[in-house]
Amino acid sequence: MLGRAGYKPESYGGHSLRAGFATQTAINGATELEIMQQTGHRSLVTLRRYIREGQLFRAAAAGKLGL
Repeated sequence: MLGRAGYKPESYGGHSLRAGFATQTAINGATELEIMQQTGHRSLVTLRRYIREGQLFRAAAAGKLGL
């Protein structure tokens, strides 16, 4: 699927895809529980490591500026 999207599949692993999914769905407003149900995470601690730090800035007040 990555190849069809124009990416080099050998440059990405399962963790990259899972972290990207968790990060983007969090940015889009999914709750941690919703993300965990999809990814199969059983621990919030582990899930939160998958949600990349970039998401934290979007959740902050400054992220509401629309920049």
